[in-house]
Amino acid sequence: MAFSIIIFISFFSVLLSATSTNIISLGEGAEDSETRLKDLYQEILRDEAVLRLQQLGQVSDSDGYLERTFLSPASVTAGNLIRQWMEDAGLRTWIDCMGNVHGRVEGRNASAEALLIGSHFDTVIDAGMFDGPLGIISAIAAVKVMNICGKLGMLRRPVEVIAFSDEEGVRFQSTFLGSAAVAGVLPVSTLQISDKSGLTVQDVLKKNSIDITEENLLQLKYDPKTVWGYVEVHIEQGPVLEWAGFPLGVVEGIAGQTRLKVTVRGSQGHAGTVPMSMRRDPMAAAAEMIVFLESLCKHPEKFMPSDSNCNSSTLESLSSSLVCTVGEISTWPSASNVTFTVDLRTINDMGREAVIYELSDRIYQICDTRSVSCTIDRKHDANAVMCDSELSSQLRSSAFAAVKRMRGEIQSELPVLMSGAGHDAMAISHLTKIGMLFVRCRGGVSHSPAEHVLDDDVWASGLALLSFIETQL
Repeated sequence: MAFSIIIFISFFSVLLSATSTNIISLGEGAEDSETRLKDLYQEILRDEAVLRLQQLGQVSDSDGYLERTFLSPASVTAGNLIRQWMEDAGLRTWIDCMGNVHGRVEGRNASAEALLIGSHFDTVIDAGMFDGPLGIISAIAAVKVMNICGKLGMLRRPVEVIAFSDEEGVRFQSTFLGSAAVAGVLPVSTLQISDKSGLTVQDVLKKNSIDITEENLLQLKYDPKTVWGYVEVHIEQGPVLEWAGFPLGVVEGIAGQTRLKVTVRGSQGHAGTVPMSMRRDPMAAAAEMIVFLESLCKHPEKFMPSDSNCNSSTLESLSSSLVCTVGEISTWPSASNVTFTVDLRTINDMGREAVIYELSDRIYQICDTRSVSCTIDRKHDANAVMCDSELSSQLRSSAFAAVKRMRGEIQSELPVLMSGAGHDAMAISHLTKIGMLFVRCRGGVSHSPAEHVLDDDVWASGLALLSFIETQL
C-alpha cells in the first residue's frame, strides 16, 4: 500500500511539474497559484517525507526493533531506497567506497563551490526513526520541490545531498566513518578496526563489493576549494524547543567532549571485623567523587576561581553549557577495585580543561584522605565546533520564514541552542564552514523507539531547507 502511495505522489508531482509554469496563464490568479504551491509543499515536504521516514523506520536488521549499523544488509537496503528518492528529486546519484549515498545537481555553474546538505542513515540499537534520516529526507523533499517548480537548474552553485553511512559508530566503535572520509580526516588505520565478529571495516566493504584501498580512501576527500559550506538538519535530542514551543532552533555550536576512566583501588575487608577508621573502601571514595562531579558541573562558579585560566566569560559559558555524566560503574573483585567513566561536554574548550583540572585535583585529594589509590585515563577528546555566523544567520532567517508561514505572526526570535551531542557536522567542519538546524522532538527523547517528531515539524524543517536553498538562486 505504501509503495502505491509513493507512486501516486511521484506521478502527481511530475504532472504538476509539467503544468506549474502555466498555472496563471490557464486562468488562475496569483492567489490561486500560491494556494496550489502551498498544497504542493505540504504534499511533498510533510506527507511524503513522513511516509518515507516511516518506510525507512521499517528497514532493520532485527525483528521487533530498529537497528541499522555500518553496511549491514538493512543499511544497504536503506541506502538504495535513499538513492531512488534522490533520483526522484532530480539528482544525479552515486554511492562512494565508504557507502555514503550522494545526490547532486550542478545548477548554472558546475565549477562553483558546492553547498553540501547531509546527515546519517545508520542507527543505534533499538533506535528511533528520526535521528539522522530526518535531515536526509527533509533535504531530498526540499530539492524535489525545487525540481517540480523548475528552479533546480537555476541554482547558482551545485547542491549535493549526502546520506552518510555511519555516524553512530555502533558496529566498529568509531564514529563518523562516512563523513570523516569525505572530510579527509579518517585515518587509514580505521580500515583495520574489527567488529565483534572479527570482521574489519575493509572486510565489510569487500563483502559489499567495494574494494577499498588506502589510495581510494584518500581520494574520497573533497577539495575544500570546491565546497562552499555544509548544512545539517537534526532532531534536537533535548527538551528545549518543546519547552519553548518552537518547532525549529538554530545551533550555535557543538560541544567539545572529554571521556575519562577513573580507577579507584582499595582493599577488601571483612564487613564486620575491620574498624571504620582502618577501612580502605574504594566504593565509598568513588561515590564521593561522583557526587562532587555533579556539584562541580551544576555550579562551576562555586568551585572554580575567576582567574586568568578561567575568566568570567568562561565561567558564564560553563554555567550555560556544561554537562557531566557518569555512564558506567564496575567493581572487581568484590569491591577492591572500582572503575567509573565520566563524560564531560561544554561549548568552551578552555573551560572544559579547567573543569577537568579541578575534578582531577579533587579526585586525588579524596583518594589521599581515604587511603586509596586512583588513576585517571583520558579515553577521548574532541574540541568544540562553532557554526559559521553567516550560515547560521541565513538558516535563522529561513527557519523564521518557515515557521511564520505555518503559524502567521511570530512574537519572539527562534531559540539558539548548543548541541551536546556529536553530529556529522563535526567531521565536516574540518572541510568547510557548517550550519545546523534543530527540530523539536517529543520529550527530548532520542536513540529510543519513543523518539517522535510531529508531522508538521517535519514539514517545518523541509520548508526551512527549501527557503535556505532558494537563497542560492
